[in-house]
Amino acid sequence: MIEKKKLSISFEEYSSVDELSKSDKILCLESVKAMSSSHSPYSGFRVGVAVQLESGKVVYGSNQENVAYPSGLCAERVALFTIGSTYPDDKIISMAITAQTDHFEIKEPVTSCGACLQVMAEYEKKQSSPINVLFYCRNGSIIRTEGIKSLLPFAFAETRLQK
Repeated sequence: MIEKKKLSISFEEYSSVDELSKSDKILCLESVKAMSSSHSPYSGFRVGVAVQLESGKVVYGSNQENVAYPSGLCAERVALFTIGSTYPDDKIISMAITAQTDHFEIKEPVTSCGACLQVMAEYEKKQSSPINVLFYCRNGSIIRTEGIKSLLPFAFAETRLQK
């Protein structure tokens, strides 16, 4: 018997960074600063992320391209892997992601790729608490989610691979 199911997601949309809570606004503005270390000479598409940890620390990431395209890394994974290796026991509270290019105007929030979402899901699972994500469009709206499940509802999570 085929069972039809329906999936719904939940998110908030803000028209301006000024509508956000003080902490979310600061994190979005910090994500803009993070773009300054982007190495994107091939695409010209700079991405920055600022991640708020439970300890109060903010960790930054930016996209790092390579002439051998698959060898680059997205801003989100740069930040998350830095946290995993430097602050492994510090919970991730929120992360803000933004992007910019000189080639065109970005009018909608730029969302994370599937690989980054999967890594976010892994860190959320590791810490047993949701990670709030803000997709910040500097010339448009901001999307805010509470947890990765709304972004990647069918994340790979094979529990038999664990010890």
